Amino acid sequence: MTIKLIVGIGNPGEQYSRTRHNVGVWFVSRLADQLGVTFKDEKKFFGRTAVTQYESREVRLLLPNTFMNESGKAVGALAHFFKISPRQILIAHDELDLPTGVIRFKQGGGLAGHNGLRDITSCLGGNQDFYRLRIGVGHPGQKSEVTGHVLGKVSKEDETVFFRCIDEAFNYLPLLVNGEFDKAMNGLNGFRGDE
Repeated sequence: MTIKLIVGIGNPGEQYSRTRHNVGVWFVSRLADQLGVTFKDEKKFFGRTAVTQYESREVRLLLPNTFMNESGKAVGALAHFFKISPRQILIAHDELDLPTGVIRFKQGGGLAGHNGLRDITSCLGGNQDFYRLRIGVGHPGQKSEVTGHVLGKVSKEDETVFFRCIDEAFNYLPLLVNGEFDKAMNGLNGFRGDE
């Protein structure tokens, strides 16, 4: 199974653009820049989309215009329209359970309380088989501090770490797109962007 859709989830609007919750958006935006493709607004998909040839395959990029907890509206609309199965989708998102500087590929499994992933699962008929690029943002330590943490602006130092992680993930993205998930996953294991 190969990847046909890559999605970066976050919150729309300038006030959220530099927050931890939007690191998935950073990943897909940076990928589009690397590939030289531009996004266009598509109301029927509730977001901005682009189509590119990646590894000689047609791959769609999606940045939802919805807030994080309604990410599934955009993912579901595009996936259903183009008949893309959950196993052909990669979602890039922030991950509280990984420290800043750690990045991992994962397929399926629990949602770890992530509202964006929960909504995507719901809009894909309860199917959690999609792939994920988990970009570690660290946990503030207290549950009551989580919202402020993920919606907090990223320091210049952490921003450098995030982009180092994102660039490392690009090295293994061709493997994932071509269906070599285990190789892609193993390649990222052990990488630390903060060292």
